[in-house]
Amino acid sequence: MPLAQLITPQQLAERLGSPKLVILDCRFALEDVDYGQRSYAEGHIAGAHFADLERDLSGPVSKGKTGRHPLPDPQRLVERLREWGLDNDSEVVLYDDGPGAFAARAWWLLAWLGKRTGVAMLDGGLKAWHTAGQPLSLDAPARYEGTFNGEPDTKLLIDAEHLVTELASPELTLIDARALPRFRGDVEPIDPVAGHIPGAQCAAFTDNLGEDGRFLAPEQLRQRFAEKLAGRSPEHLVAYCGSGVTACHNLFALALAGYPLGRLYAGSWSEWINEPTRQVATGD
Repeated sequence: MPLAQLITPQQLAERLGSPKLVILDCRFALEDVDYGQRSYAEGHIAGAHFADLERDLSGPVSKGKTGRHPLPDPQRLVERLREWGLDNDSEVVLYDDGPGAFAARAWWLLAWLGKRTGVAMLDGGLKAWHTAGQPLSLDAPARYEGTFNGEPDTKLLIDAEHLVTELASPELTLIDARALPRFRGDVEPIDPVAGHIPGAQCAAFTDNLGEDGRFLAPEQLRQRFAEKLAGRSPEHLVAYCGSGVTACHNLFALALAGYPLGRLYAGSWSEWINEPTRQVATGD
């Protein structure tokens, strides 16, 4: 079974009520941190649990040390997943408003903890669900204590110290999921320093999607990332973004295209710039 899977609204609608199904609503907005919880309360896919980016899918921020969305404590996340009813053999569906940026973070965290089968993202998210004429629910999901026992896989991560040492390697492919104007340093609406990590290539996560907001076909995604790899081994690919969230979208798209799961620099740009000795690049 492939690591990255998509599910259509119709396919999900047909599976609602399945005893092994766990649905996570991952809606979030950087400019309004309560948006997700409020939207969930106003209507969600029946049976879905709300997974908040900052409260559930991230750990505490340490000013001057971490990025804006540090990884959560793995044991705390395992406990939260159990509260949502997750077992090792559960079928999991993740969604957000549509682009999949926040759902992809949940997907990566599950892969990090060893849950690499039976996990799918709702292609097109809630926007596609609405377009398909599917209803929302106001009912709270049923409560079931799961038995998931995941363990973090450190091989899926690289920290800033080790990334610094790899920047000079000709084998490294470093991709930045932020939009081109932020990558270039033309604008920086969130972090105090503009630019990108030297040697990185811009691979805006939104380019993984078609005009309809759904993922491109695997062969199109494979061509996209083949151009970034330029003959280098995908085993040496590292993904980052502003805070370690949308980078997961690129890692999902890579897996969807049949590439192995690359490493995540979880601290990303917002952590990188905490240390003034780390180099910063601007422009292309």
